Amino acid sequence: MAEELRWVLIIISVVVIGGLLIHGLWSVRKKDAPIATNERVEPTEQPPVQRQPISEPTATHTSQRDEPQFGDLSFSASDEQPKLDDVVESTVAEQSELQEDTHSEECTKTIDEAPAAEDFIIVHIQMPEGLTMEGSKLLPAVNTLGFKYSEEGFFNRHLDPAGHGPVLFRLVNMYNPGTFDVDNMEQFSTAGISLFMTLPCDGDGLAAFNMLHSAAKKLADEFGAAILDSQREEMTVDSVRDYVEKVRRFSV
Repeated sequence: MAEELRWVLIIISVVVIGGLLIHGLWSVRKKDAPIATNERVEPTEQPPVQRQPISEPTATHTSQRDEPQFGDLSFSASDEQPKLDDVVESTVAEQSELQEDTHSEECTKTIDEAPAAEDFIIVHIQMPEGLTMEGSKLLPAVNTLGFKYSEEGFFNRHLDPAGHGPVLFRLVNMYNPGTFDVDNMEQFSTAGISLFMTLPCDGDGLAAFNMLHSAAKKLADEFGAAILDSQREEMTVDSVRDYVEKVRRFSV
C-alpha cells in the first residue's frame, strides 16, 4: 500500500513538472513572436509654415524738388527800393483801361483801343543819403509844375495844365507802394521820386520829354537831389541824348 502511494506521488510530480516545463516553453515562444496589429499609425500632422510677407521698402521720391520759399517781399520807404518797372507797367495798364472807358462813354458806336506801351522813359530824383523829401514841401512843388493828383495815387501831367487831355507823364514814389496819400502829405516823406512817360505817347513826344526833363531839374534843385537815369546812374548829357533818340524812334 505504501509502495503504491509512493508511485502515485512520483507520477503526479512528473506530470506537474512536465506541465511547468511545457508552460514555460510556450511562454518564451509567445514572448519572442512579433506582435501583429491592424492599427494604422497616422503620421503626426505638422502645422503649416507661415511665410512672413516681405515688406517692400518705402519708395523715396528723389526726383521731387523742394520749391524755394519766398519771404516777405514788401519794402519800406526808409530802406529798400522797389522794382519801379512793375509800378510803371501797372500804371500803364490802368491808364489804358481808363482811356478805353472814357472813349466808350463818348462814342458808343466805335471803340478805339489805346496803343500798347512799347517802352518807357524813366528819370529818378534821388535825395542824398540820410535825407528825405517832406510831403508838406513836395505837394506844393508838384502842383506848381502842373501835376494833378489822380485816383490811382499818382501825380499826372496832362497836356492841358488844368488837368484835361491825355497824360504826358507821371510822377510816382520811388519806394513801395509807389503812390502818395494826398490827405496825409504832412506826415509823408520819401527818399526819392520818379518821373516816367510811355512810348509812343500822345501828342509831341519830344515836347513831352523836354517838359519831363525840365520838371525833374526843378524838383532836384528844390530839394537838393540828384537826377538819375533808368539805370540809377547820374544823368549826363549822353543820357539825355539817348532818351531823345528813343523818343524820336517812337515818334516816326
